Amino acid sequence: MTWLADTRTSYDTVAASYAEFVSGALEEQPYMRAALTLFAAQVDGPAVDVGCGPGQFTAFLDSLGLDVAGIDLSPAMVELARQAHPELRFDVGSMTDLALPDASMAGLLAFWSLIHVPDDEVPVALGHFRRVLRPGGLLMIGYHVGAGTRLKTEGYGGHPMRVHVHLRQPWWLAKRVRDAGFTLEAEWALNPENPVSQAILFARASA
Repeated sequence: MTWLADTRTSYDTVAASYAEFVSGALEEQPYMRAALTLFAAQVDGPAVDVGCGPGQFTAFLDSLGLDVAGIDLSPAMVELARQAHPELRFDVGSMTDLALPDASMAGLLAFWSLIHVPDDEVPVALGHFRRVLRPGGLLMIGYHVGAGTRLKTEGYGGHPMRVHVHLRQPWWLAKRVRDAGFTLEAEWALNPENPVSQAILFARASA
């Protein structure tokens, strides 16, 4: 799949610059920290951060006492995550072919990683999320709110990229999450005054 190869190559290219860009950013985002803290409090068992990048969210969840590991499509991102957080486990993998056993996770985080997955592949990724989560397991997705897709050709540090960024309406994502076998529990708007706002969705894997 071309989009998958483009995304992997792009994030390999910008990995170091991206890691520098997000370093310490969570300290300035109280509502995002609150969402992650709520996630950690609600998950009783192992969790996985899918699309973990350099591991900043994974490490924060670990600091809250959660048994968590990270997975990312980009080998360069995974290597940076391992260097920064050697006490945690990080593996290379794709959310459209998630190499985790069925019902092995109590929680799954996908923070701004589903945004690069084309619309017709979103049900595939959500199907894997449901498969690896135990009944009652918690899914938390962070995404950009809006409509349409833009092609990002320049990334962090001015490096070339070729990734599509998909903006989605809450109703659109909610329907596909339900169709994948989840029950929605909450939706959380972030920065609603921004031209491109963000949102976080919480859902439980149905029994």
